[in-house]
Amino acid sequence: MNWFVNDRFGMFVHWGPYSLAARHEWVKTREKLTDAQYQPYVDHFSPDLYDPAAWARTAKAAGMRYAVLTTKHHDGFCLWDSELTDYKARRDLVEPFVAACRAEGLRVGFYHSLIDWHHPEFPVDGTHPLRDARPPGERDIAVYRRYLHGQVRELLTRYGTIDYLFFDFSYAGRSEWWGGKGPEDWGSKELLAMVRDLQPDILVNDRLGIPGDFVTPEQYQPSAPMPGLWEACQTLNGSWGYDRDNLDYKSADLLVRMLVDGVSKGGNLLLNVGPDGRGRIDPHATALLAEIGGWMELHERSVRGCGPAEYAAPADCRYTRRGDRLYLHLFSWPLRHVHLPGLAGKVRYAQLLNDASEIRFVRTDPDQEAQNTRMGGQEPGTLTLELPVRRPDVLVPVVELFLM
Repeated sequence: MNWFVNDRFGMFVHWGPYSLAARHEWVKTREKLTDAQYQPYVDHFSPDLYDPAAWARTAKAAGMRYAVLTTKHHDGFCLWDSELTDYKARRDLVEPFVAACRAEGLRVGFYHSLIDWHHPEFPVDGTHPLRDARPPGERDIAVYRRYLHGQVRELLTRYGTIDYLFFDFSYAGRSEWWGGKGPEDWGSKELLAMVRDLQPDILVNDRLGIPGDFVTPEQYQPSAPMPGLWEACQTLNGSWGYDRDNLDYKSADLLVRMLVDGVSKGGNLLLNVGPDGRGRIDPHATALLAEIGGWMELHERSVRGCGPAEYAAPADCRYTRRGDRLYLHLFSWPLRHVHLPGLAGKVRYAQLLNDASEIRFVRTDPDQEAQNTRMGGQEPGTLTLELPVRRPDVLVPVVELFLM
């Protein structure tokens, strides 16, 4: 698990026939489309501009160190040449993705949906596009379960070492969906045992409905550290798949703050892109990732290999720590001074990380009273830093503190 904790930042890729609909990856069930109504997207999914090497370069330049591809989403369409179905891309799209990631030194991950709205033996439930029609006739989930296990076996035996596996998702007992499915339906214990046997070093998430190696908060930032390893999976604009008319993009500085906030609480960030139907990452997404990459180029060591610190950060700041380096991330820029409780006498040097310019210490008597142009003393044990008035021209300024 060392690589996962060290790398901290990965790219999620949601891509498939729903990219042609260009209005959310759940379009089939949102609009209650039959297989026939969805088929035009399948028929015309012909990504002539698919360039996984460009994807991998974009991820690496953004500071990401692993990439995770949707091998099959809930619509059941497969991006590899599965021997178990004809519902698949005309050519294997997974193999070149794996090769491109490895060429850039990225760890390789697969997403695989436990749900399948196309398979004839997947029982209709509250997530299914046919939920209102409820077609007559019994469906045998045992048949589907064998199919599910067989496809996972294909993915884990064809492409060499796979570092990461994201199953999605168990929903037994969730009130918003009737007929929800869970570990017994998926054969989760047997499935996980097979995964461990085929890829002993792989990391597997928690969505089989049984404990995995890490937990996966989605579309929110945890307010405190989560138990064990965790990774927040987040979108750029609220949609996982390509969504042409959705312009609700997060800003680059917000995305950096989300990354830092997670690392300060011991977590990772898996940030999603949704390539279009021709295989291009949207230019807006590419531009955001480039901005993040510019910040990471200067501040990578405040994220990579870092985790929480034992000190309480000042308001609107986050600490990360690696060894004897403590990193103060200033989400807002104060006027001239920032006060660090508990750090007096524990820091030998401080500098802005973007340009290695010195940050000086200010020593005041804790009992000093505020008068006119003289600030008052702080609580005993507080270290005060004197900052430049002008905020550094970076997304999130960082002060690097060298501990005693």
